[in-house]
Amino acid sequence: MILTLLASWRSIPMAHINDQTYLLKDQYRDSANLDARVRLHVLFSTNKSGWNRWYFDQLDLPPNARILELGCGPGYLWRDNLERIPASWDITLSDFSAGMIDQARTNLQAAQSGLPNPRSTTESFRYEIIDAQSIPFDDNTFDAVIANHMLYHVPDRAKALSEMRRVLKSTGVACLATNGDRHLTELYNLHYRFDPNIAFGWGKRAHEMFSIDTGSAELRPWFPSIEVRRYDDALIVTEVQPLVDYILSMATPEVVAQRRAELTAFIEREMQPTGAIHITKDSGLFIAH
Repeated sequence: MILTLLASWRSIPMAHINDQTYLLKDQYRDSANLDARVRLHVLFSTNKSGWNRWYFDQLDLPPNARILELGCGPGYLWRDNLERIPASWDITLSDFSAGMIDQARTNLQAAQSGLPNPRSTTESFRYEIIDAQSIPFDDNTFDAVIANHMLYHVPDRAKALSEMRRVLKSTGVACLATNGDRHLTELYNLHYRFDPNIAFGWGKRAHEMFSIDTGSAELRPWFPSIEVRRYDDALIVTEVQPLVDYILSMATPEVVAQRRAELTAFIEREMQPTGAIHITKDSGLFIAH
């Protein structure tokens, strides 16, 4: 049964996960779709410390570090840790989507205004539209390059990794987050049971493109020292609508309009016996020197 479902998933005539035109013009023109997915994790994750706080804890950087984040999205990593950022850090937030950069700037300015100490932490940030495959900085510029759940969207990862290595100092570190093979297994199974042929996703799952389980081999040509750190978490979803919104955040507008009511009724039936749906999370971080 599982093999049949996986075969159905792979048969979907769609491979949007690294289609740059689709990602830029549809999926990530602004933060709305990503916000829907993040909301599910915020509401129902069992690890209440949160992914972004954990990620920040993994950064071991010098006091005057220069940092580049590729694919920063709406700036959640920095917004959720704003009071912890050393004032001496110089942080360049980049994304290939101008809409994401605008949202990151807005989010950080709003978060900074709520700090008890009104020093402008956001002065530490620069904002750039950057394609990870062609980073417009000199060699040996940064102490750290961060790529948080974005490398599976890059068409030529080898080129992006080469660029990261080039702009890192000899003592620098790449902090690269992605998912493992078990990530969201139950969510994908829900999708299969609802309709295995409908395009509710990227066409491939993130770990099929770049996995925490196998990605070390891909990194090793550029980073001889690699450590894997896994994040312990799961989802216990007790509300229907956030799960529906998550699934539909990766669907075409036509699918959203045509199938939302039907999908909602399906999820309600799935949740009814126990009042919750348990979903495995399997994510982690490569610390690559």
